[in-house]
Amino acid sequence: MREIKAVIQPFLLPKVVCGLLNIDHFPGITITKVTGFGKRKDRETNQPCEEDLVEYQSKVKIEIVVPDEMAEEVVQTIQNNAHTGKKGDGKIWVTDLLEIVKISTGKRGERAV
Repeated sequence: MREIKAVIQPFLLPKVVCGLLNIDHFPGITITKVTGFGKRKDRETNQPCEEDLVEYQSKVKIEIVVPDEMAEEVVQTIQNNAHTGKKGDGKIWVTDLLEIVKISTGKRGERAV
């Protein structure tokens, strides 16, 4: 099993979700509103940080758990639908998932997805 996390532009969420829903047997998605920032080339490394001057960007984080064989299709769907070609499009992380347990039934592994 794989866990796929992506941070994307909020206005692209509907397009990404529609793309994901077109995948056969898509298992579901968790969506969270988040803020943060990426690399900033204009900041000097020794410059003191003032909290009120930090510019956080609003993003959406999506989390999906899929069988191994579905992971690449999900990643490609997110990438294709979240891409604008501009700075700040976001990132996708894919990690191996050791275990999953469905709380309501106690099922484990891929049966719990």
